[in-house]
Amino acid sequence: MKRLYLTFALFFLIIAAGNGQTRNTRLCRPGFTYEISKSTNWGNGLPVVQSVYPYSSAESAGMRAGDIVETIDGIPTANVQPEEINQLLNRAGSNELTLGIRNLANPLREIIIRKECKQKEAITEEQLAVAYSMYSPESTYERQFTCPFVYTVQPGANYADFKTYAFTMPDPDNEALENALNECIAKELNNKGLKETSDNPDMLVQTFYFFDKNPAFQGKNKIQVKKEPVYRYNTLTRKMEVFPFLPVSSSASEAEYILQLGFRFIDRRNPDKNKLQVIWECEASEKLGEPYKLQEYAKIFVPLLCMNYPYVKTARNPKYVVNYETYNYTGIRYDMERLEQIIAVDRNSPAQAAGIRSRDLIESINGHSLDHTAAEFAEAYKQFIVATMPYRDPATQFTDVNGFRYAMLWDKFQYPKIADALQKNKYLPAFSYLYYFAPYVNPEGVNACRFKIKRGKNTTETVIRPVIRNSVTILVK
Repeated sequence: MKRLYLTFALFFLIIAAGNGQTRNTRLCRPGFTYEISKSTNWGNGLPVVQSVYPYSSAESAGMRAGDIVETIDGIPTANVQPEEINQLLNRAGSNELTLGIRNLANPLREIIIRKECKQKEAITEEQLAVAYSMYSPESTYERQFTCPFVYTVQPGANYADFKTYAFTMPDPDNEALENALNECIAKELNNKGLKETSDNPDMLVQTFYFFDKNPAFQGKNKIQVKKEPVYRYNTLTRKMEVFPFLPVSSSASEAEYILQLGFRFIDRRNPDKNKLQVIWECEASEKLGEPYKLQEYAKIFVPLLCMNYPYVKTARNPKYVVNYETYNYTGIRYDMERLEQIIAVDRNSPAQAAGIRSRDLIESINGHSLDHTAAEFAEAYKQFIVATMPYRDPATQFTDVNGFRYAMLWDKFQYPKIADALQKNKYLPAFSYLYYFAPYVNPEGVNACRFKIKRGKNTTETVIRPVIRNSVTILVK
């Protein structure tokens, strides 16, 4: 039960982050994360982008995971120490960065990005949505899952040298299946900037696959131990879903069926055709309790398989972290120490359009007071989590990214009770407006929020129609 309070603790950490620090100073971030590559195949010794923040200037400029950062404001990253990279990205007095980036599609191109800056004591609606995610675990969550994938690379092969590809001839007996599998692979390679051609391609793509009953299957265990369902991210629906796979740690003898899907990239630039070399290979090996179509598997999981090309981060059983966020955005930034105080309003935001200004005070949101301390908000939120646990659906149980094994979504039959709970003032539910689009928060369904604003001696009620922000970020750990 202690794990239940991790979200509550997260809220306290966010609020406490600004306490005791000098006010009116600014924090900036470049809009992406990176790590220094140790791969001899891609960006060795250089910063390789790991993730790009949604709605950031970096995302708008077209930066993507896997990009190599070659220069920062004209300075080659190969000429500086790894610890100096962060200093170059966060130089004081400059809100813009000119980056030279390289990927499979472009040898080198320059982009200009604006750093995301905020006052140190400000907390954004995105941060609050994460802190209050137990209001709507269907909308905002961080989940982790492992896939039984294995990768093999040829050391020293420079993947930047391979720009074009072609598939090997399909097996005549399974031509339709292979073409369907290859179509999924081609889509991902094309998205990375590679081009399919039959005219002297740089590499050949060879697909291999298998699905059948497992000869090592020893029959179903008479003493059945209940196992937690296997959740994976479905790249088609963009949601976490249950799949009929056995956990990666399961014994092969437990699986009634075996599914394998893989593909390899073969260097064909060497004129000596007897020395064709495999430069990269991936293989998925799934253990199943029931049949599953290879075509469906490819549509969903080839995108995840391809996330490890050209930059292979994990060679065996990679862990994926899914950060899914859907929340109401008005553009208001709150003061961590006085949550009723507006510290800033984003330009061109719904709040700005409604006439909200920095230094305004919010007396209430949808009738719920903000005149409380951060500690009071956190305590009331904890009480809400405990009181509403009976309204969760046990059939949706999963282990969250923090290791809490009893995380659950809301029970659809309990939506009215959840909505009633979020109207009780003892839970201080003002920030439930972040999920006002959800039927268990606002059964009426009109996503318009009432803000009671105090400016000087005047108090007015303003209706803000938020923009629903939605993003999914997937990382390979």
